[in-house]
Amino acid sequence: MLKKRELQDSQALYELMTHPDVFPFVRQKAHSYEEFLFLSKQTIEAEDRGELISRTILDEWGQPIGTINLYDIEDKAGFLGTWLGKPYHGKGYNKIAKDAFFEELFYTLGIETVFMRIRTVNIRSQKAAEKLPYVIQANETRKDLFARLNPTEKIYNLYEIPKDLYTLHVLRNGHEQQEESHLLEA
Repeated sequence: MLKKRELQDSQALYELMTHPDVFPFVRQKAHSYEEFLFLSKQTIEAEDRGELISRTILDEWGQPIGTINLYDIEDKAGFLGTWLGKPYHGKGYNKIAKDAFFEELFYTLGIETVFMRIRTVNIRSQKAAEKLPYVIQANETRKDLFARLNPTEKIYNLYEIPKDLYTLHVLRNGHEQQEESHLLEA
C-alpha cells in the first residue's frame, strides 16, 4: 500500500496531481513534469536528512495513486500532507494509507504527534479528518500553533493526532478488525 518515494513513479503521480480537484490542495505544487521530478528528488533527499517522511500510495496492483507525507518534523511531531488522484477519491484509499502511515510513524519512526492543517475551504478533507476517531480539533488546544498557521486571517483549521489516542483506537478495535475493514474498503 505504501512505499518510499522513487523517481520512477513521478510521471504517474504528476498526471494525477495536476487534476483541478487535486492540484489546489497539494503542498508541493509543480507546474511541469520537470519541476515535479525536481521536487520529488528534493523530497527524497530531505527524507535522507531526516527533515520529512514521504511515501507513495499504491493501489491493489502496485500503481502509484498519490502521496502521504510528514513535513516540518520537529520535536517528534510534524504536519501531515496527503493527496490522492481524482479517480481514487471516495474509495477508501485515504483511510488505508493513513492507517499504514501512522503505524510506521508512531511505532517504527518514533513520531509522537501528527498535525493536520486543512484549509477552511477544503470541506471534503475536513469531513474526512473529523470522521477519524483519533483526531482532535486543535484550534483551541494548540492556540500558539494555530496562530502561527493563521497570522492575519483564518485560512486553516488545525487537527492533532496524538500517538496515545491512535494507540487507544487500535487497541479498542484490534488489528484484526482494522484489517478486515481495510479489505472491505478496498
